[in-house]
Amino acid sequence: MKRIVFMGTPDFSVPILEALIKTDYNVVLTVTQPDRPKGRKKVMTPPPVKKTADEHQIPVLQPEKVRDEYKKILAYEPDIIITAAYGQILPKELLDTPEFGCVNVHASLLPELRGGAPIHHAILQGKKETGITIMYMVEKLDAGDIIAKETVPIAHSDHVGTLHDKLSITGAQLLTRTLPAIFAERVTPEKQDETLATFASNIKRNQEKIDWQNANDVIYNHIRGLYPWPVAYTTYKGDVMKLWWAEIDDHHYKGRPGEIVQIIDNEAFIVVCGNQKGIKVEEIQPAGKKRMTVKQYLQGSPDRIKKGDMMGD
Repeated sequence: MKRIVFMGTPDFSVPILEALIKTDYNVVLTVTQPDRPKGRKKVMTPPPVKKTADEHQIPVLQPEKVRDEYKKILAYEPDIIITAAYGQILPKELLDTPEFGCVNVHASLLPELRGGAPIHHAILQGKKETGITIMYMVEKLDAGDIIAKETVPIAHSDHVGTLHDKLSITGAQLLTRTLPAIFAERVTPEKQDETLATFASNIKRNQEKIDWQNANDVIYNHIRGLYPWPVAYTTYKGDVMKLWWAEIDDHHYKGRPGEIVQIIDNEAFIVVCGNQKGIKVEEIQPAGKKRMTVKQYLQGSPDRIKKGDMMGD
């Protein structure tokens, strides 16, 4: 029975680990990031992968720096190491030791969108499709030879949360279909075309801010490309306001980019964009308050948002 070490951390990794557990292979160890403080009360919280491993009584290792503790991983004598959104670069000693190598489940159609936030960037860029790539790992970021790919369409209504779930499930299915060929040495890996490589680095705070000079489809992609985390924001009356959800509105409006041009039944408001079309804002989080619908916000005081007010700097 082939011995697998699985390395992953967030929710994305969980269906992939669960799929491996259901196979005839033996998951002998899971490696994940250390517990981290979470929420306003900073409660130490284990990563989702640790919770799943504990449920199945699989040993868990949580190195702060995997390069300092890789020998503990090799002590489990893995035939293969499989990673999915682990969050650390693996040292050469790990990459070189397993008989069947180290394999990564990556949430894009490589060589496009290498890096830590491929799901966010696929939506931010307005792509119509993305997918899963199974690849051999090398020391360079997401640059290893491709073993298998599967395309996943991106619906106009998709956001990071829905696409994340689709890709996670697809990744689990594609991996379990591909492993028999890897172990039978019947795969023909394909080298990546470096001239086609693009990158999807982790989202920075300055990338979360909405630029109302952009067209409404760009802004719509911005909002759904950051939902439900880390969430796009703008400014309103000098304070930060998060825009949790909005819909695209292709009517033409007169007004300056960022201007609130219409309030709809005290349940939503329209902001005009750089192409003179609209964004219909439905769910917000004013500074110092919880996430709420526009209706809930206006119930406190109907004149909190007025036609002619400006959003953005």
